Amino acid sequence: MKLVRWGNKGSEKPGVVDREGRVRDLSGVLPDVAGEALGAASLDRLGAIDLAQLPLAPADARLGPCVGQVGKIVCVGLNYSDHAAESNMPVPAEPVLFFKATSSLSGPHDDVVIPPGAQKVDWEVELGVVIGKEARYVSRERALDHVAGYCIVNDVSERAWQIERGGQWDKGKSADTFAPLGPWLVTRDEIADPQALDMWLEVDGKRYQQGNTRTMIFDVATVVSYISHFMSLQPGDVISTGTPPGVGMGQKPQPVYLRAGQTMRLGVAGLGEQQQRAVASTVDTTHA
Repeated sequence: MKLVRWGNKGSEKPGVVDREGRVRDLSGVLPDVAGEALGAASLDRLGAIDLAQLPLAPADARLGPCVGQVGKIVCVGLNYSDHAAESNMPVPAEPVLFFKATSSLSGPHDDVVIPPGAQKVDWEVELGVVIGKEARYVSRERALDHVAGYCIVNDVSERAWQIERGGQWDKGKSADTFAPLGPWLVTRDEIADPQALDMWLEVDGKRYQQGNTRTMIFDVATVVSYISHFMSLQPGDVISTGTPPGVGMGQKPQPVYLRAGQTMRLGVAGLGEQQQRAVASTVDTTHA
């Protein structure tokens, strides 16, 4: 299944994509694509529904983040060896973990806002993993049993704040709109192998990133197991698993960063596409 959340920001409704690519309204069936609704029993019940009996959402409905009530966004840094190289950082011996604030979540086609004072805003197409069952000290062999499905994450980053402002990556990762999520949460049964997915990203039609999840240093099962030994993972938590090479920071002979008015388009095989326009912040910080 391809689950979505549609409607105005802050009041999204649950939905499912039918075989014709139309969004069907699930609000009469479950309250949200969140929490217990992501468990195996719930997904099995949804899979048995005759989608033709569900009302259609408006054709022009906005898509919100494909998961609601996200408790935490755990990210894996430098998880592709060639990306570590372009970042001038060593290949890690263990997964590098950091967080994005949940307030950074936005819809897959919402504008990405360049914050006041930001000069080095960058892009990162990533495979997102959505937890469906609590994971605590799970083995690698059982890790995927705790996954509800997969989605696209654009791990938008302000590199100066990430790298040059005291060593806390979270500061460069957590601005509002810096975590577009979706368009769909694709349930695990539809993705035969999460380590065989092509992924790409373009800015204004120029292809910058082209990769495949098979080149991850730490695969999805390893990452889920590893994180679960440091913190419990709850239904609805999102893991962003790292990005292949081609980020703006790594461009030669000099880095390239997002400017207001540019458009990012990105995709992961089987998980759809996102598109965001970069816009300048309208916040007046003069008297903040």
